[in-house]
Amino acid sequence: MHRVVVLALDNVFPFELGIPARIFGAARGPAGERLYEVVTCSLDGGPVTTSEDFAIAVKHGAEALATADTLVIPPFLWESTDTVEPPADLFARLRPGTRVVSICTAAVLLAVAGVLDGRRATTHWMEAERCRSLFPQVKWDADVLFVDDGDVLTSAGVAAGVDLCMHIVRRDHGSEVANRAARHCVVPPWRDGGQAQYIERPVPGPSTAATAATRDWALQRLEHPLPLTELARHARMSVRTFSRRFRQEVGTSPGDWLIRQRIELARHLLEASDLSMDQIAHRTGLGTSASLRQHLHATIGVSPLAYRRTFRG
Repeated sequence: MHRVVVLALDNVFPFELGIPARIFGAARGPAGERLYEVVTCSLDGGPVTTSEDFAIAVKHGAEALATADTLVIPPFLWESTDTVEPPADLFARLRPGTRVVSICTAAVLLAVAGVLDGRRATTHWMEAERCRSLFPQVKWDADVLFVDDGDVLTSAGVAAGVDLCMHIVRRDHGSEVANRAARHCVVPPWRDGGQAQYIERPVPGPSTAATAATRDWALQRLEHPLPLTELARHARMSVRTFSRRFRQEVGTSPGDWLIRQRIELARHLLEASDLSMDQIAHRTGLGTSASLRQHLHATIGVSPLAYRRTFRG
């Protein structure tokens, strides 16, 4: 069983500390078996302070680090790099090949230790400029929810930690397992890591029509052409008003959102069905197998056949 070790440091944020156990604990195999074992440790095995008015007791000390297949470090309050200096042997304790994951500002710990040198990474958007100044050797990208750089993964703040853990479950076990875990936890099964993490948008007033109903309607009809005029008509808005409201609520244009949903459905069908490429292209509204191949390669860098082989053997 894959072991996830969560390292709790002093001044840890309690919500983010609980994310790995909740998400990975909900991932089950076809017979209901657990796919991950999640343990939480501190550096000395003792209680850790939190960012709130309570402390947390953990069951394990730093010896658990050597047993990790995946190490997850939740965020903690920090004022300067002096406050996040990792123990000299922290990462040396890990076995070769251990996957390292940071949530939110815990990326600073990885940066201080040199783990992120030359790598692309993200953190909370409010800390992005400070991180760029302190760690110019890291390729910071504060415009995304998370970054998957193979054996090192980083996320933006709070809910983006959920997105990253869901992404890891999907990467390890496919969309069927991830979707079941998401339903169990009542969270979105997938948000693209490249999605903007912070969108300045007003809260719609009580008399303002939203686009949510039209989005739900469109998701049930992805195999059909869905021109902007038809979406706006369903929402009972002008094309201009619908486009503006859609971007305010979703953070992208209706056309880009539709493509993303079609690709997501295509990935699910490649993982969980035996449909041919032409059938999947038709079912997702992407038209032809050539179009499916082009969109999938542009999004994740592999062909549909290679993607299916990854999940279906």
